[in-house]
Amino acid sequence: MRQRTNGKANGATVAVTDVGRKIDQKLDQHSEYEFGGPWGVLAIMTGFPLLMYYLWVCLWFYDGQLVHPTSVDDIKPFLLRIWNHIREDASPNLYAWKVYSGNIFFQLFLAAVIPGFQQEGLPVPSLGYKTLMYNCNALPSLYATMITAAGLHYTGVFRLTEIIDNYGHLMSVAMIWGFAVSFGMYFIAVATGTQLRMSGNFLYDVFMGASLNPRIGSIDLKMWAEVRIPWVIVFFLAVSGGCKQYEELGYVTPNMAFMILATWLYLNACGKGEECIPQTWDMYHEKWGFMVIFWNFAGVPFSYVYSVVYMASHDPSKYQFSTPTYVILYSTLLAAYFMQVFVFNTVWDTAMAQKSHFKMQLQGITEFRKAFPQLPWNTVKNPTFVQTAHGNRLLTSGWWAHSRKPNYVADWTMSFTWGAVIGFATPIPYFYSVFFITVLIHRCGRDFERCSVKYGKDWERYCSIVKYKFIPGIF
Repeated sequence: MRQRTNGKANGATVAVTDVGRKIDQKLDQHSEYEFGGPWGVLAIMTGFPLLMYYLWVCLWFYDGQLVHPTSVDDIKPFLLRIWNHIREDASPNLYAWKVYSGNIFFQLFLAAVIPGFQQEGLPVPSLGYKTLMYNCNALPSLYATMITAAGLHYTGVFRLTEIIDNYGHLMSVAMIWGFAVSFGMYFIAVATGTQLRMSGNFLYDVFMGASLNPRIGSIDLKMWAEVRIPWVIVFFLAVSGGCKQYEELGYVTPNMAFMILATWLYLNACGKGEECIPQTWDMYHEKWGFMVIFWNFAGVPFSYVYSVVYMASHDPSKYQFSTPTYVILYSTLLAAYFMQVFVFNTVWDTAMAQKSHFKMQLQGITEFRKAFPQLPWNTVKNPTFVQTAHGNRLLTSGWWAHSRKPNYVADWTMSFTWGAVIGFATPIPYFYSVFFITVLIHRCGRDFERCSVKYGKDWERYCSIVKYKFIPGIF
């Protein structure tokens, strides 16, 4: 359990000032369009699903090559070929509905019944600075899911190889879920009067979201979907690929084993650090709309592990490395999580913990959750900070003394290794890292712009202390 000390941290009461309240009120009003406005979000909402289908078709049916019409006359036949692949191998069939929806409801069930670490979130301006409680039970839920899946696999009730074999069908169902939940949450928010920061444009508001803290009982849907849906599916896609290789080849390739280990480490890290999520921008500012919902339900699970899709459908000779290369890959991954030698992954794990624990300390929370594996340096002792007129404090210690977004650099580095695991056999698995760096740069700009408005000259002072956005000494 988290422990409070009368709302004090470092001997001083932390509270939002009157100036800060006025600024927060301004920030909780729609002021300008992002993402290119209504036309931009329309392009995203139609373009990304089409891109996901195209990349899957290229991986599964065209040896991972980026196919295209060979001539003007071939445009229509080319589109028909793509459509036939989607119609035959990515139809939202009953089997896919049962498997995908079954996981959704199972994860909701686990979130509702398993006891968890009770974490208090940050004060929410739109709720009169009320703090919400979060039941952080992702870690036991994830292990309950693994045990259940293993039992279903070994008893023959549900063979894990079926996941990767039905990738296209499951992806279509995931997309439908993403669209349905996005539109459904919009209408629910409007019907219940809980909408916030609305632009007045229907499509744009569906994309950005209408509600900030949607809940079913004690389950915060936004936090639940951020961990329980995308990363569970990502992990089991990798496991499914490994099972498929074992059944067909009699062994699991080192490349596939790497992805199983890598996705498990990422999933476990999300679960063990779940109590840090309530202190993030995602929870106290970003609304739950298509931008977040579709990506959690469909985008992340079905576009981040293209390397697994490729390996599951191609002969190992196409992506085989030398023994020294495998040694480097595995040593890097294991050192990142258990020996703290590889600095980028250490930063990824501890940087978020440092900032979250700092924010908790400002709320008077002095005792933190300890879940496996715990890395050193996850809490800054006697932290330095910039005191703002708003009332908040901006951390300038630990990893955050060297970069304003140290976790972004580490996160992107990991995304790159998920593509590099298949070498140069196909460029498609590198989509994750290319897309991710684009998202991070754009999100960084949004975050810094909001901080500039929120903190004014205090933000300028902070930037003069922490000069670099991502990589210390470079950028």
